[in-house]
Amino acid sequence: MNLPQAGDFIDIHTHGSGSADGIFSVENIMAHEGTDPTYISANAFTAGIHPWHLNEANMESLLEFIRKISGNPSLIAFGEAGFDKLRGPSIELQRSAFAEHVKIAGENGKPLIIHCVKAWDELLAAHKNLKPATPWLVHGFRGKRELALQLIKRGMYLSFWFDFVLRPESAELLRYLPEERIFLETDGAGVDIREIYKKVSGDLAVSVDELKSIILGNYKQLFT
Repeated sequence: MNLPQAGDFIDIHTHGSGSADGIFSVENIMAHEGTDPTYISANAFTAGIHPWHLNEANMESLLEFIRKISGNPSLIAFGEAGFDKLRGPSIELQRSAFAEHVKIAGENGKPLIIHCVKAWDELLAAHKNLKPATPWLVHGFRGKRELALQLIKRGMYLSFWFDFVLRPESAELLRYLPEERIFLETDGAGVDIREIYKKVSGDLAVSVDELKSIILGNYKQLFT
């Protein structure tokens, strides 16, 4: 497994960003794209079925794709997978696909990256009912403090939506949460992960180097 080094900026969730000096990028593969991991230039990757691209006809073939690449040493987690009540198939089909992701993650001893939109009750119920063997990381989080605490109480990690975390109003939430549960990401949006670190380090009243150390520790705790 390729590991981030001390001093790296860790971009925990991106799409097509590749690699750069001093930046450890985790590329997300969406199964419907059928991307060959051999051609990924990022340092590590995750793979899953995004609910936007799930349907009755393709679920089994997409799950088979994930199983096929599950042994790749650069694959550090499964997902993104989860629930979306604004876009995607029936919630029943989303539940079925999500349960399979949880099973595959458990079988391979790797975390699960979560996509969740307007479906937090579904996610919390799934965590309670499925009793996952590996931890979950919620990507793109931009919710309220009470929700964040509910997720953390269940052992989840949070990676913050890049647009949200760059806003002044995110500072209060960041300062309230345990630092050992946070990650930062660009989601492939063309923003600079270094600027995100700079903003968050100010919010937490720590240096950028201290924030790098915090998130590196979180990475090691979650993925190794």
